[in-house]
Amino acid sequence: MYRFLLSRRWVGLHLLVLVLIPAFFFLGRWQWGRFEERSAESARITANLAAAPVPLDRLDRIGASAPERDKYRLVTATGRYDTAHELVVRRRTLNSRVGFYVVTPLVTPQGAVLVNRGWVPAGATADAPPQVPAPPTGEVTVTGRLRLAETQDNTGIRNRSGLPNGQILLIETPRIAGGLPYKVFGGFVELTAQQPQGGSAPELLPPPDVGAGGGLNLAYAVQWWLFIGIAVGGWVLLVRREARDLQTEQASQDVTVRAAR
Repeated sequence: MYRFLLSRRWVGLHLLVLVLIPAFFFLGRWQWGRFEERSAESARITANLAAAPVPLDRLDRIGASAPERDKYRLVTATGRYDTAHELVVRRRTLNSRVGFYVVTPLVTPQGAVLVNRGWVPAGATADAPPQVPAPPTGEVTVTGRLRLAETQDNTGIRNRSGLPNGQILLIETPRIAGGLPYKVFGGFVELTAQQPQGGSAPELLPPPDVGAGGGLNLAYAVQWWLFIGIAVGGWVLLVRREARDLQTEQASQDVTVRAAR
């Protein structure tokens, strides 16, 4: 009754199912790996945000890249703002509003660190400079989240030249450091507080939305593995239906033969 399973059409179906099963398995395994990675990243960022602030030079170094594991860790640094080398970062949004980030070097005894002091609204035109509140004068102690230098790869922002003087698209610490008269730490600080506070200031940026980690990847992994059951179950149903149809056809033929006698 099951000889039909050896026909060319059915052999092709067998091969298709045999290809789909491992493909679905490995796609699910890949999504599971992404789930584990993103969940671990989410847990690490949450722990870093909750940790007590530490001096910047305990985590970051002059001329080196800030460690990935310390991203968003709260750090402190004491120094003086250098407004002569202040920059604004174009096309940055806050609560769906388009504007600029304000990046001001803070010169410390150990070296300078770029401080993202916050967000200001855009000017009247794309090339108009924004109104940037001045930072506190004299010695300032800042607290903020340690961030990695921005690149096209980790932001998805395409860099370009020809911008108005003092404007940039990415906080590329190594490139910015090349135009400064002092050594610079590898990461930058996203300001959360400073003493003294000073007068008016850019709007501080909110902490990152950690979200659900890799929840979406987990759903995709389960989906791919369910497809394995669907493929196998579909194959079984097709086999049973074909066998039933052939059995019905054979029974009908037997009745016809007996009637002819």
